[in-house]
Amino acid sequence: MVSKAEAQRRRERAAQARAEAQRAERRQRTVRIGIIGVVSLAVIGGVAAAVVLGTHKSGGGAANIAGVKSYSNLSRNHVQGKVKYAQNPPVGGDHNPVWLNCGIYDKPVANENAVHDMEHGAVWITYRPDLPAAQLATLKSQVKGKDFMDLSPYPGLPAPVVASAWGKQLQLQSASDPRLAKFISAYRKGPQTPEPGAPCTGGTGTPTG
Repeated sequence: MVSKAEAQRRRERAAQARAEAQRAERRQRTVRIGIIGVVSLAVIGGVAAAVVLGTHKSGGGAANIAGVKSYSNLSRNHVQGKVKYAQNPPVGGDHNPVWLNCGIYDKPVANENAVHDMEHGAVWITYRPDLPAAQLATLKSQVKGKDFMDLSPYPGLPAPVVASAWGKQLQLQSASDPRLAKFISAYRKGPQTPEPGAPCTGGTGTPTG
């Protein structure tokens, strides 16, 4: 038969065991809450980073380029012959079924072929034929070695240099204007491209560079 003293000791040990189990459970709960908090912060941070990166990659900073004009609802039919465009130079619209081979041209190129390039994601830089040689060299340095870039003289331009992409255009007074590089970065194969992944070679024209 168990004495009263022994029964009391057993009750005390049982109470201590229950108290220790409760403390352990509280510690585990605290750890779980802490882990969940850390993971949640990491997920939120990752989502925020993805949004920022996604905005940057999709040309989200393009809205900060002063002077860029945007055009929407541009037709994309393949047609033969000359097309009358609303913009000078054009930024989209109906165009020739054959695209222009991207590159540097020393003579004017057909609007209808160049527009097809922009549909594929090219940036078309045009300049007045009397642009000083030093500025022309600056333009060529911006184009040379890059795919999906066209450079050609263009009589009757509204500005010495005009950069165009599908639905986007920027008029510049100088080839050294820093906005030109920003325009190229934002819109060459940018989010406005109607046919991303389409080629810029295997068409018509023989670029000099």
